[in-house]
Amino acid sequence: MTAPNDTAAASPAASPTGFDPSAMTILVVDDNEPNVELLLAYLDELGSRTLTARDGAEALKIFEAESPDLVLLDIMMPRMSGFQVCERIRAEESGSRTPVIMITALNQVADVERAVEAGADDFLTKPVDRMELVVRAQAQLRVRYLQRQLDATREALKALREKQASD
Repeated sequence: MTAPNDTAAASPAASPTGFDPSAMTILVVDDNEPNVELLLAYLDELGSRTLTARDGAEALKIFEAESPDLVLLDIMMPRMSGFQVCERIRAEESGSRTPVIMITALNQVADVERAVEAGADDFLTKPVDRMELVVRAQAQLRVRYLQRQLDATREALKALREKQASD
């Protein structure tokens, strides 16, 4: 596992809704170091904490240990494909889904369909456009934040109902 990229100081201010990408974590999974460096440079403007993995097995270990808010996942990797990693993430999750964006050189419709079947939330084709990556990552992070807010609200309502029922 590569050390986290602590770029929170350069992040934009939190929105009025409380969404702050600098308070979130992104796991970048790619076996090609130049690709990883490029993605990290693009993501730097979000100010999010970033973690990296070089293969699927390492990605799953980091995912379990760190519970990232977003996974950027290359498809073509040794030992375990991005499709397999995504399927394992989906199988192991309970509750809210962690957004997964597949990033790959594959560009056939069948590849996109396979990514969706594996549980991906979005799909980007290499070479990745910086603005497109940042916008899509920020959108998925916002969805993750809102899902967590919804889950917390549901829990609070459940607790209130239980309290009212016991009174």
